[in-house]
Amino acid sequence: MTSITNSQPQVIDLSPEEFIRLANPHRLIDVRSSFEYRMLHVPNALNLSLPRILMSSNSWLSRWVLPQWFRELPKDQPIALICLTAHRSPLAAQKLVKVGFTKVYNITGGMMAWKKAHLPVEK
Repeated sequence: MTSITNSQPQVIDLSPEEFIRLANPHRLIDVRSSFEYRMLHVPNALNLSLPRILMSSNSWLSRWVLPQWFRELPKDQPIALICLTAHRSPLAAQKLVKVGFTKVYNITGGMMAWKKAHLPVEK
């Protein structure tokens, strides 16, 4: 009997501590609102809110709501997503997998877990 494997990319969960220990840091996208991002965020994280990511499958609309840096990302580039409590980032991660990204990571616990672990933040 031949087993069938699912080759569909899957979202991989990483704790904040696992993320910072990666040898090659992934691009980190903060999917919170720009207001939340400005209040406190992970150093070098880029901000792209969940609603904008959810519109990414509409090719006509995406060029208006998605920044150029995001539209130019290679689909095989590792991307990690973070939000406040890991409620929005899994939704964004699933959407990115759906539109063709193959290496998508979700930071478990979000910024709350990041701060609890006493990891660096920027205000």
